[in-house]
Amino acid sequence: MKKILALVLFGLTATAPITAIPAAAQAVAAEQTVTFAVDNMTCALCPITVKRAMEGVAGVRAVEIDFEARTATVIFDTAATSADAIATASANAGYPARVSG
Repeated sequence: MKKILALVLFGLTATAPITAIPAAAQAVAAEQTVTFAVDNMTCALCPITVKRAMEGVAGVRAVEIDFEARTATVIFDTAATSADAIATASANAGYPARVSG
């Protein structure tokens, strides 16, 4: 009898709906796309350095570099970082960046 009761109780707890959702899971992250003008990119390795610096910022989802246009387009989570933080990371790597037009 105890085995049956245990199985019934286990079955009920395994199928019971979970109604409490953690606040962190409820928060929807807002993504933003920003294009930066990047100074000092003069050789083939420069875009790699800029990309790595920008990707190193927590919250950055993707970085696309256009060497010819001297720009970086970044998709990031606004809850985790900002355009200023991304520009600072690029500048710290030796490539000053500013939000373009």
